[in-house]
Amino acid sequence: MMNLMHQWLPRRSALRNLAPVLSLVAAVLFFYAIPPHPGLTLFDLRLVAVHAMIVGIAAMGMTFIIISGGIDLSVGSAIALVSVATAIVLERGGGPVFALSVALGVGAVCGLYNGLLITILRLPPFIATLGTLGFYRGVAKWMSGSIPITAPTQGLEAWVSPIPTPPMLIFAPAVWLMLALGLFLVVVLRYSILGQHAYAIGSNEATARLCGVRVARTKVSIYVLAGLLTGLAGLMQFARLTQGDPTVAIGLELDIIAAVVIGGGSLSGGQGSILGTLTGAVLMAYLRNRSTVLGWPNFVEEMIVGHIIIVAVAVDRWRGSRTN
Repeated sequence: MMNLMHQWLPRRSALRNLAPVLSLVAAVLFFYAIPPHPGLTLFDLRLVAVHAMIVGIAAMGMTFIIISGGIDLSVGSAIALVSVATAIVLERGGGPVFALSVALGVGAVCGLYNGLLITILRLPPFIATLGTLGFYRGVAKWMSGSIPITAPTQGLEAWVSPIPTPPMLIFAPAVWLMLALGLFLVVVLRYSILGQHAYAIGSNEATARLCGVRVARTKVSIYVLAGLLTGLAGLMQFARLTQGDPTVAIGLELDIIAAVVIGGGSLSGGQGSILGTLTGAVLMAYLRNRSTVLGWPNFVEEMIVGHIIIVAVAVDRWRGSRTN
């Protein structure tokens, strides 16, 4: 019996790791089965990569949060706030380096505020970030006067251009930046103290505290890290739109959370991977691209994405019941 268990556990782990890739393959086959069988061109792949980049960068931070047993519903509003702050800086003559610093700073402050609400006031992450979802969106509208702010991009648009310069890059520079960050965060998640403590807190917070993990400090650090990545995603959002729009990224938090769950993250905490999350982000971007190519109305796309989230959470629950 024990031998059977030892044989089954590695297979089960392998299936869990392959699940995001299998989901992506299933999505590709699904759209190819729909007449008129729209072909996937190189330009389509470039568009999918750019769209996945913004979700993917923010979702890598969300991965740490979800692994630690938390959630962040404010990430879409924080991205809008960062895009507005970036536009204001560039409009007033700031350079791209200063704009990057401001974007990362605003994102980190948003993450810090979320973390402090959760740890000091001991609010449930769902409630705390539901409140800051409205707060950050309101601040963005206040700063912009509730209208988009168009500003010179100072070359930032080149980072998100689907047709890169030079062409030998194949994909936009920001896509390669996302992949480089992904590899770095894989190492952080697997081998750093922060990553190990995130898994420990998400698996059993009480046990982690008894083992000497500084739970409050770790949670705040995780939310600040996620905020930094949200700031970078907000900067790229500005570069794509060439304006800071306080109404942008409404509902984007659903795509970001879905990418993590599709990638193997558990909303109960203790599970998740960076590579799985990036695969989930590509899947979400691919679905939206194919829906557009097929000419489907926006509400059909929203219905599909909504049910993908439902299925992903249902699978997460099923996995949890199997382990208990």
